[in-house]
Amino acid sequence: MSLFSAFSSIDDSVQARTPTDTAVKRLDGIGHVLSGLDISAIQTQADVNRTLWTLDAASKCVRAVLAEFRTQPATEQLVRKSRNLIDLIERARDQVGSFEASDPVLS
Repeated sequence: MSLFSAFSSIDDSVQARTPTDTAVKRLDGIGHVLSGLDISAIQTQADVNRTLWTLDAASKCVRAVLAEFRTQPATEQLVRKSRNLIDLIERARDQVGSFEASDPVLS
């Protein structure tokens, strides 16, 4: 089961009414893309590199969404969702790192 599975059932039909709604929808989209990652399927160093690149790109995207709110207060929902995604990304990075370290084929 993917760490990001909670994002795999996002309702894309919801219309954004405010900048916060738009930001939340973007974060949901980032999580939805990440829900397709299958860390257990990593078999090669190229898989590790691709997964780490994806996680790094997602982290940068989350931070870019938050950066849009530097001049205005972000809502609690936006902050919570951002922190949740960043935490999940870090946990996934840790899993990929430990998977890489434990498998001599990848090292």
